Amino acid sequence: MNENLFAPFICPSIMGVSTLPIIILFPCLIFSTPKRWLPNRMQILQIWLIRLITKQMMSMHNKLGRTWTLMLISLILFIATTNLLGLLPYSFTPTTQLSMNLGMAIPLWMGTVVMGFRNKPKAALAHFLPQGTPTPLIPMLIIIETISLIIQPIALAVRLTANITAGHLLIHLIGSAALALTSINLALSSITFIILFLLTILEFAVALIQAYVFTLLVSLYLHDNT
Repeated sequence: MNENLFAPFICPSIMGVSTLPIIILFPCLIFSTPKRWLPNRMQILQIWLIRLITKQMMSMHNKLGRTWTLMLISLILFIATTNLLGLLPYSFTPTTQLSMNLGMAIPLWMGTVVMGFRNKPKAALAHFLPQGTPTPLIPMLIIIETISLIIQPIALAVRLTANITAGHLLIHLIGSAALALTSINLALSSITFIILFLLTILEFAVALIQAYVFTLLVSLYLHDNT
């Protein structure tokens, strides 16, 4: 039971070679490059969505922060499409791997911190010690603020991993229960299938929300350091 339960979270491989790079690159094929004068409906929807996200996420940034626009838009589109593709049957979701999420969170967080110390060193150092702190509490507050700063990328990665993994586990458990109940009680099985359908709709929303939250937090870290 445990093996079947956690089998979807095992990275697939062919002849011992991991297929994760191919899976990660697959979402790029969904967003096609326009090759005609007039875009089709799918491309119009993509352009509208990108403009909406850009307007909501980058309006608070200054000129320096807006240089990250392309990176942040690519990040939210990548995470969202990866999460949605992972809801398809017999598919693999890379964002359930903590190592991959840390690989996205740490470089982005490090980039914002380095930019803050480079462009606003006094303001960046001021975050470690709030104004008006009593002298005896200064060493403790510096340690606490340092830990809170270091833990930011870990919190980013763990939040995304935990939410996506929990949703997949719930779908797997409720789907197995609904299938087992078909031979025992048809009415109870139908109710379970309805719950599974509603949970699947909820997971579609969670997949998009988690992509937005991850990118929004990176954007807030960038705003604090520019």
